Amino acid sequence: MDSWDEIRTAFHVARAGTVSGAADRLGVHHATVIRHIDALESRLGVRLFQRHARGYTATDAGQDLLRVAQATDDQFTQLAGRIKGLGEGVTGELIVTSLGEFGPFLAPIVAEFCALHPEVDAQILTDTRVFRLEYGEAHVAIRAGSRPTEPDNVVQPLTKMRMAMVASSDYVARMGKVADEADLARHAFVTHADTDHRAPFYRWLAERAPDARRPFRSTETRVLREAIVAGAGIGFVSEYERAGAPDLVEVYPAQDAWAVDLWIVTHVDLHRSSKVQAFATFLKDRVKEGAS
Repeated sequence: MDSWDEIRTAFHVARAGTVSGAADRLGVHHATVIRHIDALESRLGVRLFQRHARGYTATDAGQDLLRVAQATDDQFTQLAGRIKGLGEGVTGELIVTSLGEFGPFLAPIVAEFCALHPEVDAQILTDTRVFRLEYGEAHVAIRAGSRPTEPDNVVQPLTKMRMAMVASSDYVARMGKVADEADLARHAFVTHADTDHRAPFYRWLAERAPDARRPFRSTETRVLREAIVAGAGIGFVSEYERAGAPDLVEVYPAQDAWAVDLWIVTHVDLHRSSKVQAFATFLKDRVKEGAS
C-alpha cells in the first residue's frame, strides 16, 4: 500500500460516519477526504463505503480494511506513549496499573510521589486484564501472584500482601466470629464473581468451605468491600484496607496461605528512564518503611 494517509482518512470517515466529521478530525478540507477515499477505492478496486444522505457506511470490504487500520492506529498511539515515557526528568504522564484490590495501597504512595514531583501527571488503572507494557499502555505494573515471565519486562519483588478475613459488627452480632475451619460452612461469604478466581485466599476458602453460602458476589473490589460493610457476609480485604476500616471486624486469624506476592513490572525500554526509576525506588522505599 502506497499511502497510509488514504487509509487513515478512510479510518476517520468510518469513525465519524461523515466526510465533514473526518475532515474536522484530520484538519483538512472535505474535498481532500473525498479525494483520498476515491483514490483508495480505485487502487483496491472495491467499494469501501456506501454513500447515503446521512453520510458514509463501511461495506464488508471497508470493515476488513478498517480493522487493520484500527490496530495500526492503536499501535502508533501506544508507541507514542512509550516514546514520551523515555524523556529525561521526572515529568509528564505516569501510568501505574494494578488489580483493584491494591488501589487503596497504591493511592497514597502515588499521591505523595506526585506532591514531590509536581510536573508528574499520574494515573492508577485498576483492571483484571493485563495491560500491555510493550505497547505503552502503562509505565509501571504492580502484578500479583507468581513471578511474571514476559521476556521483555523487568520484574522486581515488591512485597507480600497479607489479607484479613473480616465482617461488619452487625454481622458478627448476628452470626458470631469463625471458631475454626469446621465453622466456616455455617457462615455467609462475600466473594469474587469468578468462582475459579486464582487469589490464594479464595482458593483457601473454596478448599475448606466449598458448600458455604456465598449470597453476594461481584467483580469489583469496592463493591465487595461495601457489601461486607453492609453486613452481607464475611470477606477478605488487604491489610492496608483493614487498617483504615474501623467498621470491619477481623473474624478469623490471618493465614500465611492467604498472602499475595506483589511484583513491580516495567518494560525493558522504559525501565531506565528517570521517571520510572524514580517511582519504582520511591515505591519500594515506602513499602519498606511500612513494613519496619
